[in-house]
Amino acid sequence: MTNELRNGAFDMLDPMESFFGDFGKNFTNTSKMKTDVIENDKSFEVNAELPGFKKADIDIDYRNDTLSIHAVHDLNKDQKDKDGQLIRSERTSSNVSRAFYLPNVENDKISASYDGGILKINLPKEVKDKAKHEINID
Repeated sequence: MTNELRNGAFDMLDPMESFFGDFGKNFTNTSKMKTDVIENDKSFEVNAELPGFKKADIDIDYRNDTLSIHAVHDLNKDQKDKDGQLIRSERTSSNVSRAFYLPNVENDKISASYDGGILKINLPKEVKDKAKHEINID
């Protein structure tokens, strides 16, 4: 629950979307990255849908207990006639990013894979020694 509340601060468009509703949806490209964050006793697992992106288009960063995912995709299409003359040129661009507060992660053990448009990130939690430690008094 705490993680859900903290992550709301990173999604800057949500307050505006709830205020304006569907107005302007056809005028802007505000696509969101669909993600699942799964927590268990040993790790966090983040699965993000990024169809059409190449691995080189994706940046992942973890600092200050925050995982950030950013992806940029530019596509240029030219259509030419049989003489090589340009008939039509189209350009599209997608820019998506998300951030999640995921505390107590072992930085050097984070791993990620990207296959079939799905980015999978595994963030192992720090192992805390729960064994009792007695301190002798001198």
